[in-house]
Order: sequence, then C-alpha cells, then structure tokens
Amino acid sequence: MQRRTFLKSTGVSLSLPFLESMAPAWAFAGGEAPKRLVFICTALGLHPPNVFPETAGADYEPTPYLDLLKDHRKDFTLFSGLQHEDQTGRQPHDSELTFLTSARKPGMGGFRNTISIDQVAANHFGNQTRFSSVSLGSAKRRSQSYTSGGVMIPAETSPANLFAKMFLEGKPAEIRKQQQRLGDGKSILDELGSQAKKLKSKASAADNHLLNDYFESVRQAEKNIETSQGWMDKPKPKVDASQPSDIADHADMIGRVKLLTDLVPLIIQTDSSRVISIMVQDHFVVPKVDGVTGNHHNLSHHGQDEEKIEQLQKIEASIVGCYGELLGNMKSRTESGKSLLDSTSILFGSNLGNANAHHANNLPVFLAGGGFKHGQYIKQKEGTPLCNLFVSMLNQAGIEANEFGQSKGTLSW
Repeated sequence: MQRRTFLKSTGVSLSLPFLESMAPAWAFAGGEAPKRLVFICTALGLHPPNVFPETAGADYEPTPYLDLLKDHRKDFTLFSGLQHEDQTGRQPHDSELTFLTSARKPGMGGFRNTISIDQVAANHFGNQTRFSSVSLGSAKRRSQSYTSGGVMIPAETSPANLFAKMFLEGKPAEIRKQQQRLGDGKSILDELGSQAKKLKSKASAADNHLLNDYFESVRQAEKNIETSQGWMDKPKPKVDASQPSDIADHADMIGRVKLLTDLVPLIIQTDSSRVISIMVQDHFVVPKVDGVTGNHHNLSHHGQDEEKIEQLQKIEASIVGCYGELLGNMKSRTESGKSLLDSTSILFGSNLGNANAHHANNLPVFLAGGGFKHGQYIKQKEGTPLCNLFVSMLNQAGIEANEFGQSKGTLSW
C-alpha cells in the first residue's frame, strides 16, 4: 500500500496514519529490523576533564559534556582506558588515519593502512542495501574508511548531493547516461579479462602473484557494476524530508556537522545503508560559535590556558550536542515496534585522548544503542584495545568475528 493513500468521499480526502501494510517493499523478513553501525570521530579530541567523571558504574556524577547527554543517560555507555598501540606517526595528527583501522605507526615510512571496521561490516552486508557504506566528512574528502587494500574511500562532504543520490530519482536521460557508463565499464573489464591469460603466460611467478591481486580487484569491480545495475532498476525510497541546502561557509562547522548527522536517521530508516562513518574534521578557521575567537586547532593546544580551554569547551560542547540530537532523533523513530536506536550501534569518540599533547591513549569513547546494556561509565584498564569494542560491535550486529586489528578478544560490561 502506498503511503500517500487517502480515504476519499464526496470531494473530501482524509489522510491515513502510517500502517503496517504501508511498509516499503524492502520490509524486513520476520519483522526484525537489521542491525546497523555508525561511527563518528571528532578528530581534534575532547578535553578529558570535561568528559570523564570520577565515579565509575551507573552512579557516575555529571561532567560538563555528560550533562549535555543527560536525557539519554540510559541509552549510552562511556568508556575510558581504550586505545590503539603505536599511534605515533610522522605528523602529530596522523592517528586520525587509523581510528577505524588500528594500523600501527601511521604515516611513517612504508606505512600502509589496513581495512577499517566499517568496511568489514560493509563487506558482510554487501549488496543488501543500495549503498554498502556511507563515509561523510564535515570539511574535506578525507575519510577514515579504508578498503582491505589500504585504499581510502573518499568522504562525501555535500549533504545535498548525498540526499539526491539516495532519495531523488534522476531524469530519464540521466538514468540512461548512468546505465551507459556502467555498460561501458563492464565492456572494458570484459576486454581486460580476455587478455589476462595471455599476459600471465608471459609473466614471472612474482608478477603473476601481483597480477592475481590485480585481477581480483577487477572481479570485484565487475561485481560492483552488476550490483549497481540491479539497484538502478529499483525505485528509490520516498522520504518525508526536503533536500538539505549545503552550507558553503567552513566557519559554520556545527551547522555542517548537524546536516550530516540529520541524514543518519533517513539513511537508516530507509535501509539505504547499514554502515555509516562521519569524520568531524579540522576546518582551519575560527568556528561560528558564540564566545569563540580562536581557531579550533589552536585552542585544542591550549597549554592549560583557562581562557583557551573555556573557548574550546564551547566548540566541543556544540559537537557533543550534535551527538545528543542524533540520539534523540534515532529514539523518536520506530520500526518493527522498536526505535531506530535499538537496532543501531552509534560510536562517538576521538583518535586523540589528549589533543593538547597529541596523545592517542585513553580515548573518549561513547557507545549508544545497538541492543547493548547501557547507562554506565566503564573504566577499562588503560591500554585496553579499542578493537575489543569493535569486535563486540560486529558480533552484536550479527557479524561473526573473533578478532579485528589489535584486538585481544571482545569487550564485555
């Protein structure tokens, strides 16, 4: 049944409430909503005294940032003591490369990144959704999502473009043009495949090893094209939301972040993707936040200057506030009799535990939703692998995994 169904009589139309029989064609088998994973990283850290309370457990006392999330106290868990080992890189902020991968010595000579946790999940869910994963950035195309070959997946920075890709049907001419592109790509790959045997017969054993890797990438590209062709024949989901207008001004950092987080419930509720990563980046400008006159990056290196810390707190509080709004929006929307948050694990944290000193230990990590037991502050032993939590998130999402990155098991609480 279409959602835009009306009861009509003698010229009067009465709109109906949302009914179970109006569920979209991609409604979930057995009524169980699928599990989803969302990863949000604020790359310039969070001032530790404003995050961590003194008391562990469910009776923790409020802190400036926890107080902003008080309406969701039972919906999230705060962790301390988590980290990745060997995160000192060539540049002070290179740890942002590995927040979702845990690869050691980022940026150093010969460094090659490893697969990120979101892409492990994306590979598992595959083509069950129109987009296997979505990577978003608040300022630039750099993301924290990496393929198994260590290749970065560029971030989308335009909420308007992403909305159009997901929810707006293209004009017939545009669809035909896209179909032609896919067809041309398939033809090129077919031609490559026909030449593969000839080339391998002339290559050395070492070269054949490299060629095998290369042709495996070709085969994956073929699968991606076939998947794209299949999804082009399916109508895009209709949403009761307007296409957002992009914010061009990088100084409006919070506005840009909010546009990204506002898209998350739409993506989840339409099952357009089950894996989302968002990177809150350094905007290299003075952000438009009341009472702030300094550059965000410079303020994060406050040197214990109280005035700088006060300004930094205003910026970070606004970022934490975006996380709180996202939790509220996810709780207010339902599917299969539960809220979107019940089926979605949303991790929020940073690659820096102490941005003032560029330390990448004792990271601030919040985990909300996903069916976990929440409402506590969990003090882990300092040095506990963050990857242990990643493995727990995969398992909770129905993805069987014994290890990931630097993990030494799972994290339970």
